[in-house]
Amino acid sequence: MHVNLYALFESRFPKKRDETFLQLKDGEGFCYADLERYSSQIANRIVNNGVRPGDRVMVQVEKSPLAVFLYLACLKAGVIYIPLNTAYRADELEYLYHDAEPRLVVCSPQSPFLDETFDFLPSTNVLTLDSAGDGTLSDSLDAVSAEFETVEPDADAIAAILYTSGTTGKPKGAMLTHANLASNALALHSLWGFRTDDVLLHVLPIFHTHGLFVGINTTVLNGSKMIFLPGFNTRDIIKSLPRATVMMGVPTFYSRLLRDSRFDRSQCAHMRLFISGSAPLTNKTFTAFQARTGFAILERYGMTETNMITSNPLNGGRVAGSVGKPLSGVQIRICGQGGCIINQGEIGDIEVRGPNVFQGYWRNPDKTLTEFRDDGFFKTGDLGYIDESGYLYIVGRSKDLIISGGFNVYPKEIESVLNRIDGVNESAVIGVPHRDYGEGVIAVVVGDRPNAGYFLVDDIICEAKQHLAGYKVPKKVYFLDELPRNAMGKVEKARLREIHRDAFADMG
Repeated sequence: MHVNLYALFESRFPKKRDETFLQLKDGEGFCYADLERYSSQIANRIVNNGVRPGDRVMVQVEKSPLAVFLYLACLKAGVIYIPLNTAYRADELEYLYHDAEPRLVVCSPQSPFLDETFDFLPSTNVLTLDSAGDGTLSDSLDAVSAEFETVEPDADAIAAILYTSGTTGKPKGAMLTHANLASNALALHSLWGFRTDDVLLHVLPIFHTHGLFVGINTTVLNGSKMIFLPGFNTRDIIKSLPRATVMMGVPTFYSRLLRDSRFDRSQCAHMRLFISGSAPLTNKTFTAFQARTGFAILERYGMTETNMITSNPLNGGRVAGSVGKPLSGVQIRICGQGGCIINQGEIGDIEVRGPNVFQGYWRNPDKTLTEFRDDGFFKTGDLGYIDESGYLYIVGRSKDLIISGGFNVYPKEIESVLNRIDGVNESAVIGVPHRDYGEGVIAVVVGDRPNAGYFLVDDIICEAKQHLAGYKVPKKVYFLDELPRNAMGKVEKARLREIHRDAFADMG
């Protein structure tokens, strides 16, 4: 059996290759024959740039059809695909570049990768691609051969590295194999009941597990169609829903739709499934959405290192507040201190084992060793419990991870930037409830002298914007003479979150 993920996809393509794969907002479309042609041509182009199986290709581009074909081309060529958030700044990119040591970088023409600060990056190892599909990657692509034999990788070959990080230290590259991604796509395809006539409304970014591996992989595996929008826009969503059958989104998407009076049951008449993930879905949004549309949103749970872990069922009860049961072949358990399994209904650390779980952190064996139990279970860092029906509930995170608008925000990274600002003694970054984003980022700052409120909040935020992606920049800044600490000297972030939990309550 061929273990290349692209080969699995190809075995599921529709027999008639002229059937639509991507449908764009302006009506332009790409069929499965286009997918085969472009992925082969791009595979030839990157190989002609010296990329070989096992090499890394680092990608920071805007969402576009050619960006999807680039991902598939990397799979086909047996090279490791590394997608990066398009909002990353030069400081962030420099670290990731040196850590991954990619053979090739593909970026937008405006990317910091092309700044003079990256003079260590050979120009011959950079190709460009913009949202319109233009750039050196696509220049004269028609002259490139459309014949490319899919590479047969080793059974444990890495297909992609996605960078993530905890509350301390630098980002870590999670290594996902072809087998990891294939097992998850097959499990979700079966569980969510994909049909040949399904049409996915794709509005997620494609540098993230959700939009890339959940959205695209399941669609290509199904050999069906996507309405491919550049991002979330309420009007575009409402206009597109009557032509779709499945939508995947983060809770923010659904709360925004509910605030638009034009969104009602008539737009959803053709739909069969709404899926939510990447951040907790509130009971309020779940209930209001069901009342407005008649649909119970299907919530699932996953993370960068594991792909999807659990899901509410397609048929039967979808429980508000629960992320459902483990996928086929996946095991979860709840552990207390020392890794001992605790009783049903008790809150503890969520651990997972299965074919979906990543192989470890890129060039970081020590971290990999600490995050896995001896019996192969991965410690997710999330806290939860399992009820008598086998449904998993997540009640918090043992790490100080913030999830804002579906994106992971790591406090330590932001604190490092704020603490470099002249006059800032120390800072603590927390997430508190936010109606739109799930959690809003707040910074609590201590100056180098008492009554530090003389700092201009705008100056601090402006400095943060110079070094951080927009979604990481604090939305509010508060000042204290000192941070609350426990007896061990650790900042009591739980106390800070309680103090500022209503910071965004005035949003209405």
